[in-house]
Amino acid sequence: MIKIIKIIGILLLLTTFQIVNGQTTDKQKAIEKGKEAVRLMDNGRYEESIKLLKEAQQLDPKSFIYPYELAYAFYMQKDYKKAKKYVESSLKYKDVNENAYQLLGNTYDYLGKSEKAIKTYEKGLKLFPNSGNLYLELGVMQMKNKEYLNALQYFEKGIEVEPNFPSNYYWAAKIFLSSSEEVWGMIYGEIFINLEPTTKRSTEIGKLLYKTYKNEIKVISDTSYSVSFSKNTTININNLEDLNNLKPPYGVTIYEPTLMFSIIGQKVIDINTLITIRSKFVDNYFSNGHDKQYPNLLFSYQKQIKDAGHFEAYTYFVLGKGDDDTFQKWLSENEEKWQIFIDWFVNNKININESNKFYRGKY
Repeated sequence: MIKIIKIIGILLLLTTFQIVNGQTTDKQKAIEKGKEAVRLMDNGRYEESIKLLKEAQQLDPKSFIYPYELAYAFYMQKDYKKAKKYVESSLKYKDVNENAYQLLGNTYDYLGKSEKAIKTYEKGLKLFPNSGNLYLELGVMQMKNKEYLNALQYFEKGIEVEPNFPSNYYWAAKIFLSSSEEVWGMIYGEIFINLEPTTKRSTEIGKLLYKTYKNEIKVISDTSYSVSFSKNTTININNLEDLNNLKPPYGVTIYEPTLMFSIIGQKVIDINTLITIRSKFVDNYFSNGHDKQYPNLLFSYQKQIKDAGHFEAYTYFVLGKGDDDTFQKWLSENEEKWQIFIDWFVNNKININESNKFYRGKY
């Protein structure tokens, strides 16, 4: 299961309540106790945190936050029966959100009630149909049963409904990068790294992307190359009535040929040549008009980076941990270039919205 998100942090944003006639309201007192409870919980002092949260709940009994956070504290103590009691009580509040259903489902799972966990996530989705968290949990439950195709359906639906939530990209990428349809893992994986750039998971995915490039691009001779990121040759016939807009299989007819033309002239596949290959891929994708029939927010972002002059540093950012020795050597020789890129990246992060979001079903 996935680590639960603490939501009491929003209390830190609620410090603007008005203090009337110099009197602190009960709600404000609850917020202050909640903030201290967060600090204690973060330091592993759960009993003290629980005491303050109970006091906060008495001061502000209409807020779902305090019973939820009490449940979270007991959950962290592995007291799942008490966690269940409090999170169930939080569901009756008007301001309840999807995290409560996630926490309750996870609690059921730890209590050995996996079917109840699944039903809880599904119930949450009826109320919060755009919850990437709940689709994630359903996918993870399928992963536990080694039902990877079913899991993938949940992860990709989570990407579709909440495209800025990173974890569904992470799991979808891992599944695809261990399959014959690695093309989708390459795209999902790099989007994930952009959404969650500085974690162990992003390092893991970066290494997988680099390994996949190395394994699936072959230089056979000076004039002969092979790429293998997809084996799907099936055409979707659901829209046969609209033959003008019928799309061929993306991996074998668009991605692989574009990548093949981008390899020409290379003798080896390593991080340095991948900078050139990936740069040419962006050029070829747009010059051949693929962005019109198959718009892709990742490739558009790569073009933005390339136009800004940061493509070399960006490629090291994405793939560098796959060849850390080369990356560290480059970094020691290009510290200024790296810092300029990082400054640019912080202010120009990938922009994912409803109009440009990417998921496999669009193709």
